[in-house]
Amino acid sequence: MEKFPVIDLEKLNGGERAVTMEMIRDACENWGFFELVNHGISHELMDTVDRLTKGHYKGCMERKFKEMVASKGLEAVQSEIDDIDWESTFFLRHLPVSNLSEVPDLEEDYRKVMREFALEIEKLAEQLLDLLCENLGLEKGYLKEVFYGSKGPTFGTKVSNYPPCPNPELIKGLRAHTDAGGIILLFQDDKVGGLQLLKDGKWIDVPPLRHSIVINLGDQLEVITNGKYKSVEHRVIAQTDGNRMSIASFYNPGSDAVICPAPALLEKEEKAAEKGAAYPKFVFEDYMKLYAGLKFQAKEPRFEAMKAMESTIAAGPIATA
Repeated sequence: MEKFPVIDLEKLNGGERAVTMEMIRDACENWGFFELVNHGISHELMDTVDRLTKGHYKGCMERKFKEMVASKGLEAVQSEIDDIDWESTFFLRHLPVSNLSEVPDLEEDYRKVMREFALEIEKLAEQLLDLLCENLGLEKGYLKEVFYGSKGPTFGTKVSNYPPCPNPELIKGLRAHTDAGGIILLFQDDKVGGLQLLKDGKWIDVPPLRHSIVINLGDQLEVITNGKYKSVEHRVIAQTDGNRMSIASFYNPGSDAVICPAPALLEKEEKAAEKGAAYPKFVFEDYMKLYAGLKFQAKEPRFEAMKAMESTIAAGPIATA
């Protein structure tokens, strides 16, 4: 079986840069996922985030989750449940405007640490977008520019816990889906697994690795690369023992950003007598409205629906400088 791609980002700074860039390219084209080690985020900061997130779940979220489970009778289900997930979550918004000071029940030290962690993740996301540009032969900064829109990117974090589940064969931790946005950076539990991606018709485990950041590509990068890179279906399998922590940060286009296949890539494809634009042009916010109701369904009909709307968009060219 192929090995899940684990990439040492530190190797970009030495003689192994070309090999490392090739590993990133292969992961983007053939997996839609990869795991980063030596990514520049301090292990001490990650350990603090881990400790405070688990403490917050125990102190604030666990009781609410148990009440929800009891109210819906989820512990006694006899048949498969396909309209709810076995997860406890809350959301933090960082850009364009932070809501960190407004989220209830967060200790002040937790807010401070999550603010610091978000800045590190944002930096890493932007570094990765430039590495993708380099691999794609796009001008440096192109993807950041496309994501910017008029107010900057949308950037937020979903903090989740997947508690022990008595019937994991009947209820998923998180049902299978692709992510709607741009690039996703996940800090996951290093002991309790459960995240899987779909590759060549088989579900493959994403290995829990201490101090790693798991990267996956969203639907918008599939559109911008005209299908060269793919967003990949993934899910979380609930476990009978162990509580899995998941901190997923979504670096997405701004709400009014216009998304379409990169003209420079289309030009290359035309010269090579390959396909033209296979993907639509749309405003990111319109895609998100559609995604909200269709998250757990196939992505292709979403792209088709945006194609049908395409003629209504009178967008000017995207600046790339």
